[in-house]
Order: sequence, then structure tokens, then C-alpha cells
Amino acid sequence: MATDEPSPSRWSFLWRKKLPEEPEDGSSNTKEEPSQVVTSPLQEGNTGLANGIREKPKKSMFPPFESAETRALAESLSRDIIRGNPNVKWESIKGLENAKRLLKEAVVMPIKYPSYFNGLLSPWKGILLFGPPGTGKTMLAKAVATECNTTFFNISASSVVSKWRGGYFLTPLFYSNGALFILCCDVFFSGDSEKLIRVLFDLAKHHAPATIFLDEIDAIISQRGGEGRSEHEASRRLKTELLIQMDGLQKTNELVFVLAATNLPWELDAAMLRRLEKRILVPLPDPEARRGMFEMLLPSQPGDGPLPHDVLVEKSEGYSGSDIRILCKEAAMQPLRRTLALLEDKVELVPEDELPEVGPILPEDIDRALSNTRPSAHLHAHLYDKFNDDYGSHILK
Repeated sequence: MATDEPSPSRWSFLWRKKLPEEPEDGSSNTKEEPSQVVTSPLQEGNTGLANGIREKPKKSMFPPFESAETRALAESLSRDIIRGNPNVKWESIKGLENAKRLLKEAVVMPIKYPSYFNGLLSPWKGILLFGPPGTGKTMLAKAVATECNTTFFNISASSVVSKWRGGYFLTPLFYSNGALFILCCDVFFSGDSEKLIRVLFDLAKHHAPATIFLDEIDAIISQRGGEGRSEHEASRRLKTELLIQMDGLQKTNELVFVLAATNLPWELDAAMLRRLEKRILVPLPDPEARRGMFEMLLPSQPGDGPLPHDVLVEKSEGYSGSDIRILCKEAAMQPLRRTLALLEDKVELVPEDELPEVGPILPEDIDRALSNTRPSAHLHAHLYDKFNDDYGSHILK
């Protein structure tokens, strides 16, 4: 038996691949496939500097694995997770200066100047971004990956939870009086989740420097045990494996960083909080950040009257970045609605080259958009401030 093939079991039919049929003339119809190589812009070229960081040399897609089963797990992860350069610049993220500075100190500078970060000053390997939904946590993680020229692993709960957590099979027992009696048995495949976690970290180390972004980490590793809490044994093993792999990062010199994001930081397990050494609040945008967003999304057009950006900044207190984008979209829809109302009265379809132009955004459109759009996360802002006071990382000026 080939060494890279998994040992057969009674459940092998679930993942057995269909072998190619041999042609009648005896010739082989198999084709040699070239070895897989990462061809993303991050790994093209062996020399050269990007943002002060030396580009990574070409590597094979996968490290050597023990079995074909492990390699299959790595292939599923690479299809779903490995991304090219996210191409998100710091300048495209308005505000959040404190969060940017902490991230640069924790991740960017250790990659640019590794000689400074050794011994006691070794880089922080676990960073938590927490705050209200829609404030830019994912964009910050992508900006880190872009600035550091790292491979970006975008992980969610569905990426690492095994599809074969449970199932069933039917076994006919006996036939009597025209009735067929069938036994229904449950079967569980609970080992793939922890294997996926282990393979994920092996892939990240192989493609180092790498960034593992765990989005909505509270869905993966919420608090364990406790009164009134019950969870599946496979979930506990998944959490344990993740904690073990996080500990392993502290003992290696490979530049692999774990960036986690959550809207519910108080739901995280205490052991995971300890491993996420930097805990950075991503708050609701301040007035200066909101002004920058409005000027970027609703710029004043030549020949049109100036838009009341001051009114927007004043009346959007408590809005998240996502809320502000929805507000600007609603304001931009007002002149389009007036144009569509004119077209709705037409009996025949108006040709493309005869369509009327959409008019400018008027001040009353801004008022109507403000009345139709409400903030979504401002009621819980004080909870994040309290968590930040208890556990957050700060910059002392």
C-alpha cells in the first residue's frame, strides 16, 4: 500500500475517490501535473523589497504531509482560505489611529526590523480586535496583511468545523409480514476539526510570514464548561487543539500571527484571552473619521452646490462605518429615485443612449436619508469601553 494513502476502514466508502477507467488498448490516459506552486504576487521573485519588507521566495503549495488524508484537508483549506494580496492600505481606513499604531507595533515593525524583536521583545503572536460590528476590524486585518506582504488566511467557523460531525446509516434487520424492519444508527466523525486546525497552522508556518485571521472567533472558542453550559466533545477537542497550536506559536521563530476579531469579547474563553496578548478596541468612528468617510463617499461635484458635511457629522453620532456607508447609499439613491419615477411613466423601454442623467444630491436628500437610516450598534458601546478598561491594550502618551 502506498505510504501516502490512508488506511482503509469500514467508513472508507464516504471519501473514496473513483479510479479512472483503463482504456481498452492498454494505453495510459493519466497526465502528469506540474507541481503546485504558489503564484500569488506575494511570492513572485526571490529578491526585491516591498514596503521595506523583502519579498518571499517561491514555495511549494503544501509542506510534506504524512498521509493523503492530511493533504486532502490542506487542499480544502487552500481552496477556501489562501488569498492573494488583500490590497487594503492604511490610508483607506479613516480614523482608528490608536488601533493602527498598536497593530504596526505588534505586527508590522517586527517583520520590517526583526533584529530588534528577540528574547523578551519577541513579537506578539496573538492579537484580538474587538468592538461594535461594522467598525473596520476585518479591514484592519487585511491592511496588516497588505503592509507586511504576508499570506492571508481568512478563517471562519465553517472553515474549521468538520462537515462529518455527525451522520447516520441504515441497516436492514429482517422482513416479516410484508414489513421491512431497519436499524438506524448514528455515526460521528469528530476528529477532522482538530486535524483542520493542525493543518491550518502547518500551512501558515510553511508560508511564513503569514497572517491567520479568525473572524467571529467567539463562534469557535467561547467559554468552556460552567454552570448551565453543555457542548459536544468534538467542540471541546477543537478548542483544546486551537489553544495548543497558539501555544506552539510562542515557541517558534516563524513569523505567524493570529489576528482574531469579535463583537462579543466577553464571551471568549479565558485561556484564549491569555494567548491573545494584544487586545485592541476598534471603536465607533469619531467626528474627524466620520467627516473623512462622508467626504470620500459623498464628494462635492463641480457645478453642484456643496453638500452639508457638517450636518452629516453632527447627526451621525453613534453610527458605525457600515452605518455611514448605508447612510451615504440612501442619500445617493434619492436623485436616482426621481429619475426612475420619470422612466416608470414611459410605456416603451427607453434606449440606453436616450436615458436621462441622474441629478445631483440635494440637501433635502441628506435629511431624508438621515431620517430613514438609524445606527445599529451604539446602544452597546459602553460594554466595549468597560471591556477595554479591564482587558484592553492602550498607548500611554
